[in-house]
Amino acid sequence: MSDALMNTYARADLAFERGEGSYLIATDGRRFLDFTAGIAVTSCGHAHPHLVKALQEQAAKLWHTSNLFRIPEGERLAERLVAHSFADKAFFCNSGVEAFEAAAKLARRWQHVAGNPKRWKIITVTGSFHGRSMAAISAAGNPKYLEGFGPPAPGYRTVAFRNTNELRAAIDDETAALLVEPIQGEGGIRQAELDYLRELRRICEEFGLLLIFDEIQCGMGRTGKLFAYEWADTPPDIMMLAKGIGGGFPMGAVLANAKAASGFTPGVHGTTFGGNPLAMAVGNAVLDVILAEGFLDNVQAVAGHLRKRLEAIVAANPGQLEELRGAGLMLGLKAVRPNGELIGALREAGLLTVGAAENVVRLLPPLTLSRAEADEACDIIERTCAEAARSAAE
Repeated sequence: MSDALMNTYARADLAFERGEGSYLIATDGRRFLDFTAGIAVTSCGHAHPHLVKALQEQAAKLWHTSNLFRIPEGERLAERLVAHSFADKAFFCNSGVEAFEAAAKLARRWQHVAGNPKRWKIITVTGSFHGRSMAAISAAGNPKYLEGFGPPAPGYRTVAFRNTNELRAAIDDETAALLVEPIQGEGGIRQAELDYLRELRRICEEFGLLLIFDEIQCGMGRTGKLFAYEWADTPPDIMMLAKGIGGGFPMGAVLANAKAASGFTPGVHGTTFGGNPLAMAVGNAVLDVILAEGFLDNVQAVAGHLRKRLEAIVAANPGQLEELRGAGLMLGLKAVRPNGELIGALREAGLLTVGAAENVVRLLPPLTLSRAEADEACDIIERTCAEAARSAAE
């Protein structure tokens, strides 16, 4: 590994030269079934021909103009996202953490414009993860990510996840918004109950707050619907998107209803690269795939099959696996032994996974996953658990 890179990642000693759908092929020729998808990013799989064609055609025409001018493909993507969501407006950026920053600014700005300038604080929940900027790690309040970076940025208060009593008690005259992930990814694939999400909506209406959903990881089809909030039929005022929205191309977005979106006017927020022609071409191509007839139905069907098999594996291996969590193709196996050991063993067996808090192994395959590929992954997990059990018994 290169000494020229900053030491910010504990990288596996493994590099890839190409991808094919749900598979990655390493530089040494080994083939891996990819249940990381770039941490829920390559939503359409690797080298999807429709995405490749869209990127190549756009790259040959125009890469960047800035937001000083109209970007037709961006206008089209915004209209499509609005048509298929609660939202009335969209803002495009380059990443999840930029989406967080824009959403937080929008919530504060809307309260200011609405005549409540003292309302600027945002309530978040334990176990959350919204990115790695100073504001984002302050919002999550996780000591692991705050250590060594000085005082947290002000304006955020963290309460217990799924505890509406504690949440209500935390609201004061300075509270502007609530921010929650419908399914926590980094936090350990912890899913919010649908009634909890509905209660958040009622609380926001009661106290005049904005409801922000972070669907950076759980959005864009990962749960089997385009957006996770649809399962609760509970639209937020503001929603953060990234990861799967670009299928591997760096891209983020903020969607908002007309009320919340009125907080932004020319000059109060912006981005140099966000919404550029390359990103917008790919974003539209991703949406072409996900919105195709039957695509999300197939995601639900494959996810249901995968869940059933994993539930059986967990039940049969109590010495290795404790619990199955999550929804759709955003699943987590809570391990008995350290999750890093299980991730390493699965990788050696040909299956790539990613860790999360609470000793969880995340399973985040491309949304294009087939039933046969789901079975292949389950076979690897089953064999790996059996081998570990035999080793422990010896």
